[in-house]
Amino acid sequence: MKTFRKIAAAGLGLALALGASTAVRAQGKGLDEPFRAGYQKALAGKTVGYIPVAMGFDLTQGWLDGLKAQLEPQGVKVVLRDPNWNTNAGAQAFTALIGEKPAVIVIHNPDVQTYAKLIKKAEDEGIYVVQINMRSAQPSTVFVGADWVEIGERDTQAVVDACKGKSNKIAIVQGAPTAAASAYTLKGVENVLAKNPQIKVVSNQAADWDAAKAKALTQTVLKQHPDLCGIVGFWDGMDIGTAAAIKEAGLTGKVFLATSGGGSQQGACDLVKSGAFDLDMSYDVPTQADDMAAMIKWLLQGGVKPGAAKQNIYTTLIPVTKDNASKEGTCWKLASSK
Repeated sequence: MKTFRKIAAAGLGLALALGASTAVRAQGKGLDEPFRAGYQKALAGKTVGYIPVAMGFDLTQGWLDGLKAQLEPQGVKVVLRDPNWNTNAGAQAFTALIGEKPAVIVIHNPDVQTYAKLIKKAEDEGIYVVQINMRSAQPSTVFVGADWVEIGERDTQAVVDACKGKSNKIAIVQGAPTAAASAYTLKGVENVLAKNPQIKVVSNQAADWDAAKAKALTQTVLKQHPDLCGIVGFWDGMDIGTAAAIKEAGLTGKVFLATSGGGSQQGACDLVKSGAFDLDMSYDVPTQADDMAAMIKWLLQGGVKPGAAKQNIYTTLIPVTKDNASKEGTCWKLASSK
């Protein structure tokens, strides 16, 4: 036992001496951080390609601004290819990017099939693919985005609750039926409706993410069913048209409108405050951009073969209502995302 104590004491003394010596050296010359150089080398000079469905609205601009803010200071070049809602142009841009051999391609799928083969081709050729918000049928190394089933469930439950004591008639305004966001949101809607047989869906139509089409569809439904008590919309950028039809019919505050979106000040909080939307489930674009950038930084440091992993980061949802729409920090401002 005495021998053990002597050895332990000697070991402790040596550790204290080494610690003191290190502290002295740190005060004198400083210590180089051992992992910093490898991190910088892994990122510097790399290229990330970005293909949204289109630019010109809060989601896609916010993602681009966030990626640039997080990656460009590390020496990563972010290049944009904007197909402007044209799926053929998007496929051509994707094909061209694969030929340019960037380290990563961030893709915002217009539907579940168009880019499926290209995603596989890119990862087979050693390019990481990060999918944002709308999935392809082909999985990739990373998906960052909303849990659309949860959005459908929470929006629909809010509409069901708002319809209590009223007509129980509701309408559904989908986006593009071939898009994952629509298909998965609809599943969430169906999950809640299955538990609420008293609710009658009088209209379930697709507006293809188009505000003008959403407005026209809603105008027709409200003429046919002026006692409608609620609408489940699938995207706030489209449901601006839905809200306009409700307002024109003089039914703002009487027809409960639940939707979802990226949580920008203008697209979510301001419209909830005005009464245009009653609920906007935000998937918080800046957080999504940060999540994508963090995954890209991690992937670029090596060790994971493109396509070998299939990881998901589902965004924590923020319900925007009149209770929090005026609070600082509930929504983000596009001007400050750059």
